Amino acid sequence: MELGVSGLASGFDWRALVDQLVEVERSPQRLLLQEQSATEQRSTAYGALRTQLSVLQNRVNDLKDPALFSRRLTTVGTEATLKASASGGTALGSYTFDISQLATAAVQQGTSNIGARLHPTNDVSSLALKDAPFSTAVSAGSFSVNGKQVTIATTDSLQDVFDRISTATGGTVTGSYDSLADKITLSSGGNIVLGSATDTSNFLSVARLQNNGSGTVTSTSTLGTVRSAVALGSSNLTTAVSDGGSGAGEFKINGVSIAFDAAADSLKNVIDRINASAAGVTASYDPVNDRMTLTNKVTGNLGIGLEDVTGNFLAATGLSGGSLTNGKNLEYSINGGGTLVSASNTITESTSGLTGLTITALAVGSSTVEVKSDSAAIKKAITGFLDEYNKTQGLIDKETSSSTDSKGKVTAGTLAGQSDANEIATKLRGLAFGSVSGISGTIDRLAQLGIDTNGDNNNLTLTDAARLDDALLNELSSVSSLFTDATNGVASRLHSYLESTVGDEGSLNSRITGLATQSTNIDKQIADMERIVQGNRQAMIDQFVLMEQAQSRINQQLQYLQRNLGNL
Repeated sequence: MELGVSGLASGFDWRALVDQLVEVERSPQRLLLQEQSATEQRSTAYGALRTQLSVLQNRVNDLKDPALFSRRLTTVGTEATLKASASGGTALGSYTFDISQLATAAVQQGTSNIGARLHPTNDVSSLALKDAPFSTAVSAGSFSVNGKQVTIATTDSLQDVFDRISTATGGTVTGSYDSLADKITLSSGGNIVLGSATDTSNFLSVARLQNNGSGTVTSTSTLGTVRSAVALGSSNLTTAVSDGGSGAGEFKINGVSIAFDAAADSLKNVIDRINASAAGVTASYDPVNDRMTLTNKVTGNLGIGLEDVTGNFLAATGLSGGSLTNGKNLEYSINGGGTLVSASNTITESTSGLTGLTITALAVGSSTVEVKSDSAAIKKAITGFLDEYNKTQGLIDKETSSSTDSKGKVTAGTLAGQSDANEIATKLRGLAFGSVSGISGTIDRLAQLGIDTNGDNNNLTLTDAARLDDALLNELSSVSSLFTDATNGVASRLHSYLESTVGDEGSLNSRITGLATQSTNIDKQIADMERIVQGNRQAMIDQFVLMEQAQSRINQQLQYLQRNLGNL
């Protein structure tokens, strides 16, 4: 049994001695902990190097992609005339486009005023505003005539409105409706002034009444229009729509059949059906001019075919009796050549013969398009590579070199003496800066692009930016080959090496994994040693406890003898 306090019987603090002996026995563990700390520091340093090499690999991959060097930019002389875009590999050069005619879509313009009159007679005392087939619903509120406010409700008849105008103006302004002309007229002995900034009703605009500086103001156009949201049979069309009497009406647009039911479908329903069909047109109704319009969805020299099959929808809506404006093709020339034709305003290689170049004509006129390589993007990729390459070399130099402080103390880098780190730096420099063979073109090393070493370390520096710019402008093919050649290109070789270094099966990953295993093994060794230390500690404690017990018995016997001898 271990005593809580040592030396009670012997007067000897043996527990302190045991603790000291235990610490001495732990000396090998402390050496292992130091070794483990150094191992983990190396692992961390290798991990940082792996991360930086992966960033460098991304920049290398940018330069390895041939698409970077075939990327194109376009500049347009007159942007109001056309837009341009070029895909990768488009032939470099300057092209002048003369647009003589834009492509347009065919339009079938229906006859106007297809809606019936507001009312069949001049007497509008029974025509409520809410029921009148104006192009826009009349809103309740007030409007001004000669500075006098006229207040109306949608339940008022049109005659009520005329009466309110007369009352508000003291009889100086009167209103009337002409059923033959389908127009409203306001009359007065003097000039009529309509509207004010405080009007809340839209009656004047709906009735198409505008100031004209005279004593007579008449609607600028007919007022009755089609009710597009109600069934065709009740839609106020001048010509009643027939579906053949069976609800199975049919007409064709561009050969595509459209069905309708005069008793169930509204004009809006039929318009939506046309627009959703394969007829290839967009149908619309203009309530201001009270007419239907069909517009081809594609441009080009095309017409619009119409046919009433069952019923008279096309005739009743004025479409078949309207006028057709055929579409036009785009007409243009390139660099003063002959006239070329396109059905749309987008010029592609199929009509121009210029592979990869797409032009959108915006207006008649002339403009020059210049196709250039994206030198800025290529230069950015090259300088981005140099930046990450130098960061990598700087990191390796920092971790492998030693430093000396002011007192002469030398501190070694975390990876000092690790040959693989130095080998990476040397290999990268050789692959990046060395000359390459077996590639096309006249450029076979980075030095020919104005990139050089500084002589002090492994860094690479763009020392002659003008030389790089000139090469990108005049020797792009050679620059591309230098980096992208699948076998010997600088970027291709660097990619292969970096993949073998930081890829899933790369040497650096194996190195980091090995260090992690080494650290784990040290943990196990320390644990094994500590178990031995604890066993030895307990053995010493047990021996000292036995000593204390023996000493206690001796002390008791001594005290007994002393008491008995004292009584003699």
